[in-house]
Amino acid sequence: MPSLFRTVLLTAAAALGGLGATAATAQSWQPTRNVEYIVPAGPGAALDTAARELKDLIDRMKLSPMPMLVSNKPGGAGMVAMGTLANHPGDGHMLMTLTHSSINNRLVGEVKLGYDDFTPLVTLFDEFITVAVRADSPIRDGRDLVERLRKDPSALSIGIATSIGNHIHVAIAKPLKVGGVDIAKLTVVPFKSSSESMTNLLGGHIDIVSASAINVVAQLKAGKIRVIAVAAAERLGGDLASIPTWREQGIDAVYGSSQGVLGAKGLTPAQVRYWEQTFKRATDTPQWASFLAKNHWKSHFLESAPTRKYLDEEAGSAKLVLGELGLFKP
Repeated sequence: MPSLFRTVLLTAAAALGGLGATAATAQSWQPTRNVEYIVPAGPGAALDTAARELKDLIDRMKLSPMPMLVSNKPGGAGMVAMGTLANHPGDGHMLMTLTHSSINNRLVGEVKLGYDDFTPLVTLFDEFITVAVRADSPIRDGRDLVERLRKDPSALSIGIATSIGNHIHVAIAKPLKVGGVDIAKLTVVPFKSSSESMTNLLGGHIDIVSASAINVVAQLKAGKIRVIAVAAAERLGGDLASIPTWREQGIDAVYGSSQGVLGAKGLTPAQVRYWEQTFKRATDTPQWASFLAKNHWKSHFLESAPTRKYLDEEAGSAKLVLGELGLFKP
């Protein structure tokens, strides 16, 4: 009997040991070949700059046993990049920049894929959209802009980059909607880039520009424009500290366009956890904080599950604005 009892105990211990080994295997994953980080924009763009900063940090800190390679795949409103990632289900070696375009572009029918066709891994930071006018413009501030457009929504031309219905468009439409403007009647002019829209503003061809904060700094410092509002919860720092938020001007509207990282569809919990921890360590550094400050971006780190919830909430908010703009396509 003691021998039988000992045999049972040994068998049970072996089984438990096997379960422990299986659990340990399930919880551990790391890259075994080169990691491809896909950027849906060309070299030198803001998306590219952020991806390469992350790559440099991960390489310098030796956070990955294998090299990370940045791959630029612009075009097709992000569809070229998303199509590449979609071809690698379950592959933890394929990553892509997550932006608000993965929400808006599908809502307006530009692309067939969106963030929920992939695995949201992390949210990293927010950029905020400003509203600028020429230095000699009669438009005094954000409140004055709202009042003018309430009287005649089509009276002023608004320049955006790069497409109707994108985050830059929504970022100005949302506060105007809150202020009582009929946003379906706005005169919105898309340009190929924010630099092109700014050139047209300075040339007197349009009245207003909606652009990310980093794209207004040079002309603001040169005294050629006034920035009358920013769609942030609080004022930005540095060169943009003088810009009032919409809330300060009585318009309760905040809109941040986030950047993060998407993985392929069907990643395992171990793969997700690896990238959550890797990006957390890379961004919890003075170098990353300095990089964000230089670009007037705000840290907004979320792991995978909170990122998915956040994106769902942002999609719901965008649907309302895009619906009033007449752009939402179910």
